[in-house]
Amino acid sequence: MEALDLLFLGFKVLMTWKTLSLMMVGLTLGIFVGVLPGLGGPNGVAILLPLTFTMDPTSAIVMLSCIYWGALFGGAITSILFNIPGEAWSVATTFDGYPMAQKGQAAQALTAAFTSSFIGSLVAVMLITFLAPGIASFALRFGPPEFFAVYFLTFCSFVGLGREDKHKTIISMALGLILAGIGMDTVSGQLRMTFGNAELLRGVNFLVAVIGLFGISEILLTMEEQLALRGHAARISLKVVWEVWKDLPKYWVTLLRSSAIGCWLGITPGGAIAASFMGYNLAKRFSKDPNSFGTGRIEGVFAPETAAHASGTSALLPMLALGIPGSGTAAILLGGLMVWGLNPGPLLFVEHKEFVWGLIASMYLGNVVGLIMVLTTVPFFAAVLRVPFAAIAPMIVVSCAIGAFAIQNAMFYIWLMLLFGVVGYVFKKIGIPMAPLTLALVLGSRAEDAFRLSMIGAGGDMGVFWSNSLVGTITTLAIILLFWPLISAVTSRSMKALRLRP
Repeated sequence: MEALDLLFLGFKVLMTWKTLSLMMVGLTLGIFVGVLPGLGGPNGVAILLPLTFTMDPTSAIVMLSCIYWGALFGGAITSILFNIPGEAWSVATTFDGYPMAQKGQAAQALTAAFTSSFIGSLVAVMLITFLAPGIASFALRFGPPEFFAVYFLTFCSFVGLGREDKHKTIISMALGLILAGIGMDTVSGQLRMTFGNAELLRGVNFLVAVIGLFGISEILLTMEEQLALRGHAARISLKVVWEVWKDLPKYWVTLLRSSAIGCWLGITPGGAIAASFMGYNLAKRFSKDPNSFGTGRIEGVFAPETAAHASGTSALLPMLALGIPGSGTAAILLGGLMVWGLNPGPLLFVEHKEFVWGLIASMYLGNVVGLIMVLTTVPFFAAVLRVPFAAIAPMIVVSCAIGAFAIQNAMFYIWLMLLFGVVGYVFKKIGIPMAPLTLALVLGSRAEDAFRLSMIGAGGDMGVFWSNSLVGTITTLAIILLFWPLISAVTSRSMKALRLRP
């Protein structure tokens, strides 16, 4: 009941004309960046983050979160109508969504995608509503050793559970940790890796990094690919919506299973990409007619969209309750909170109740309003795709440059943004993931401070990370996850040898 009372407090905070207007603006911008190939949620949030600098924290985070919800919805439009995944997790949606569009069922496919996105997000938001306060209360018991153990667990889970090559994940994370160490040492006051440049005394600015890594790099990639967009038309009517919604009960098992998969992989940093493919593959595996998948089956749209959006939304749970982002977008939002002087974690629920529950309330309302918007504006946003990219790219680049310059009114940050754009472009070309770099850049200094405070308090004894059952369990689990691929391979080999033994 306490969670419901706090949720009502959140809706009370949310119900102002200013906040509701910013919600609508955020959803519109989000759908727009979700529709444009190569942008999507993380890039849109990164590019538009500077717009929120002059806002109060509640209005800013509501607008940013609505940009994210809108981008999640908008990505399905390109996947289904143009066979161009708006995001990496939309790839599985194209398997059946685009064949449906080819058969003249684009409206049904889009309605299925938007509806399942709404269901997956709603389940995840309900999870956040009822679990976040308990996790935050539990985390109040944490000291420096416990916090470092949790940060260590996050880093190890990205390595052990991520789908990317392990060595590439480690390279990306190591670069992020190095960048996080630039500037003045918070413990000793010494300068590190500034190379005599006064602009680096404060360290590498997180916002400059993400604008370059996500925004500029995508512009470079899209310019290289020279996308020519030819797609199918779609106009969603009330009749089509009713027909799809009427059939929803037939797929309740798929929707429930995909929601559970998405929530689990969102809280643990498995990611929305893994969730979408797992949701699709399990739906195909348990189907009575698996061969029909890939030919335009509506269940093949329900499964990946539900899982991906449940994962993308539930990734905000560890970010709010523990200060540990479960995805690249959550890491960007975490950086935004720190810019506004808010430290995500257990104390956020105690010291800034109105902010936290206003954000959670905006997740409910934003998803409902977003569903209505995308169902009624598909023709308009599909037409946006036919605007030449050459006309849109300069506006995005100028927006990125203005955002980077506005942080400290320094040209140095524009050059730094361009440098990170080139780094992001190279990383994407050679397949190095950027989420670990973003995560390490955000959490690196906090993990270092927690580790050094633990060592100072324990007199340099590493046993402090096994000094009680809580920190010992977290540290041991982190080490298991770090070596999980090796453990899994050895276990599989052993089981295979036992089966072959006469």
